Amino acid sequence: MDYQRIEIEREGAVLRVWLNRPAKRNAHDELMVREVGDVFLGAATDFDAKVIVLGGRGPTFCAGADRRAQPAPSRSHREARHRGQLGRRATRAIEDCPIPTVARVQGHAAGGGSCLAASCDFRITTESCQWWVPEVDLGTPLPWGATPRLIQEIGMARARQYIMLSERISGEVAAGWGLAHECVPDDGLDEAVDRWVARLLSLPELAVNMAKSHLRGYARGSALGDLSETDGDLQAIVARTDDYQQRFAGF
Repeated sequence: MDYQRIEIEREGAVLRVWLNRPAKRNAHDELMVREVGDVFLGAATDFDAKVIVLGGRGPTFCAGADRRAQPAPSRSHREARHRGQLGRRATRAIEDCPIPTVARVQGHAAGGGSCLAASCDFRITTESCQWWVPEVDLGTPLPWGATPRLIQEIGMARARQYIMLSERISGEVAAGWGLAHECVPDDGLDEAVDRWVARLLSLPELAVNMAKSHLRGYARGSALGDLSETDGDLQAIVARTDDYQQRFAGF
């Protein structure tokens, strides 16, 4: 497929998915989010790929939402609701992808960028990288099904601190919290990512695939319900508030 917001590279058994808007610090718009979801959904039947690396072109992984983007109006309320769940579907596609995934995170992992990275199985980041989700500070709850995912990955106490306070943390702190699996100097990112990829490639493919399925299944086994189904609806409601409009415009 021809993509406009992402770039795909294949290196043998490794598929590299690049967020490709470096001039905008890889800020995401609807098209980018849709393309990310499409490529990870399609990867389920890419039987030549054994590892997927998600990265961002340029100095930043993803600076969050492109606040200058002007999406076309929806033709119906049902279409608007469908579009409101694009981020949730994209992150779920990454999480559910049967191929092990590695996030290559540098510069900034803000808002949706933090959500995309957290959806990957393994996250490698740099010391100078800034991680944060500014949504509450902007007057909206964190969408994209990210809240239960962060609770699972870093625990309730850290998730509360990260989400409710919109706290910025360094790559070193992210690694200490479990949000990243390894933090390296800025010039060591590619070497570290390649090391994790090589380790995954050295393991029996089917066993890795089954282990990922087990981990995903057990993580969801304790959930009584999936409240993230309403994330898009909640965001649509708060988008009409004065707080959100003033804060988002000035962000």
